[in-house]
Amino acid sequence: MASKGAEIPLWRDGFFWLALLLTVFAVAPFALPGYFWGANDARHHVYFLFEYNRLVEDGIWWPRWSPDFAFGYGYPFFNIYGPLSHFVATLFLRFGGFSYTAAVETVFGLGIVASAAAMYAYVRSMLGRHAALVAAVIYTYAPYHLLVLYVRGNLAESSAFVWLPLCLWTFRQSVRQPSLGWIAGAAVSYAGLLLTSNLIFILFTPLLMLYILALLWTGAISVPAWPRRLWTLARAALSPILGGVLGIGLGAAFLIPLIVERNFVRTDQWFDGRYDFRDDFLYFFQWFSPNWGFGVSQAGPDDPIGFQIGAVLLIFAVIGFGVAWRSRVWRGEVAVLGLVAVGAAVVGWVPFAPLWDWPVVGGVLQFAQFPWRWLPMTVLCLSVLAAFVAEEKTRTATSLSLPTLMLVSIAILGSYPLLQVQISEPAEGPVGLAALMRFQRDADEMTGSTAWVREIPTWSPMAERYVVELDEAGLPVTPIESIVDYEAVDYETIAVGSVRHSTVMEEVYFCTEPGARPGDCTPRSDQQIVFNHFYYPGWRAYLLDGRNGNIVEELPIVPEGCLLPEEVAAGVDGVACPPFPGYGEAAARIAQETRDSVLGRMVVPVPAQGEGFILLRYEDTPARTLGQWISLGSLAVWVLVVLGAVVMRRRVGS
Repeated sequence: MASKGAEIPLWRDGFFWLALLLTVFAVAPFALPGYFWGANDARHHVYFLFEYNRLVEDGIWWPRWSPDFAFGYGYPFFNIYGPLSHFVATLFLRFGGFSYTAAVETVFGLGIVASAAAMYAYVRSMLGRHAALVAAVIYTYAPYHLLVLYVRGNLAESSAFVWLPLCLWTFRQSVRQPSLGWIAGAAVSYAGLLLTSNLIFILFTPLLMLYILALLWTGAISVPAWPRRLWTLARAALSPILGGVLGIGLGAAFLIPLIVERNFVRTDQWFDGRYDFRDDFLYFFQWFSPNWGFGVSQAGPDDPIGFQIGAVLLIFAVIGFGVAWRSRVWRGEVAVLGLVAVGAAVVGWVPFAPLWDWPVVGGVLQFAQFPWRWLPMTVLCLSVLAAFVAEEKTRTATSLSLPTLMLVSIAILGSYPLLQVQISEPAEGPVGLAALMRFQRDADEMTGSTAWVREIPTWSPMAERYVVELDEAGLPVTPIESIVDYEAVDYETIAVGSVRHSTVMEEVYFCTEPGARPGDCTPRSDQQIVFNHFYYPGWRAYLLDGRNGNIVEELPIVPEGCLLPEEVAAGVDGVACPPFPGYGEAAARIAQETRDSVLGRMVVPVPAQGEGFILLRYEDTPARTLGQWISLGSLAVWVLVVLGAVVMRRRVGS
């Protein structure tokens, strides 16, 4: 069911523009001079953008490896973390002349406006313009949404608030009004959420599936005979299934490597210590407590920051649920929305803590990392239910009514005291490599490690160079020109020198047992080059033709202390060496010699030819290549679907 207002194009809908205008109070704090460096994740996202831009400078617009994280040992950050919000910020940085902080704040602000627009479009298609206005405003000013923006400062999660109502809207329309256009819209919405926040994508997918099932059942329940009812269900399910599959296909370039290669990073860092979910369950009063503070969440009822659902949001939603339940038309949808709203909240409630340790259920719940991370689903569902407060008697109204104006005003005023950010100076200094190293050291953040790292580093030669040798000495801080560990070189037996270097590759020259004259090199088979980067799938090493630079052969990369196949078979504790055809004596020797090493850095054996060039390069793995081809194919299909939708619309119009 849709109102007459839904027939008006959005760009001609005055209520739509009013909904966007009313977000100004939520956007305004980001226009303050300075930056909210003290917010939980605000610094992280500046340096995520810093790393993204570092790779873009080398021509890599889809980065996977972050060379400066983990004190310069490197980390495959964008291989496991949705890159879309930082891609958008990079556009402002590079083409708009924005600073790092201004680019991040701009994406925060645009996300607020876009989330209101998405919620308005979704609810308008269901309940009309008045209800859509109420939903958009109350969604914008929901306390937990503001917490994500101002206190947690999480760019990816706040950007996900845009895609959540877009997914509900497009998938709902694909069920109610099946067409190629809505299939394409559902695909983009679902892929956009995946590429923005894979964590929210996982938490949201069960809600989306339940919602679609409710829509399908509501549409088929009126068909009396079961055979026809099943046929009606199957036919109606086709469009959302195609939209979902196409959306996953569009995001496959990110999703497949995430699934296949996630186990090659140490996940214990995400769930142990201060990240232990057992310290972050909420107490009943916290859902309604007016306390609002800044800082980091702490265990127990005296948490300095608030996780309130919001009295206005909850009251409106309860009334809206009651209004909607009186009509059979809405019972299926509001039942799902109400169930998920309550369920997403109570799984983070102290009495339900044992669920998180159950074998299967606990595995699903722990995807959220923290119990309160399920609250975006609560905010989303309650905001839609709240819209039903304005649904009755105003569905076909064309002018702003006094009741609607009052509802909108109450929603804004109810959260007005929360509209504040805590501006501070960066403790680490201006954005740059030295500040990044200080941040990692002082906050113990962005020090993720790969599976081959047995002891998480707390400093590095790269960090020492950036902070002490350059920054504290008053010299310009420029990126290192080589990741070769020259301290590990025995200059009496081998000479090594970097020829070319970038964020994802290095070419080095080697000469074993160099003599007095250049080029006087003696063949040896017991030398190796150590690179100051953690090993991770995708790094490959090659021996090059010194004259033309062509690849002669691939060389094995041995992570320090990795286990040989026979050691793995014998049950030795550790992580296996990466597979390599013809794993030879040199690689086995390195694995044994580095058994006591804990960093998991890459070691490449030097060929026994005396002199040559070795190229170390970060490349695509089979999982990344497969994902990219699936995404390209899906993009081609998506374009055809859009073209088909345009053609069909023109035919209908003529």
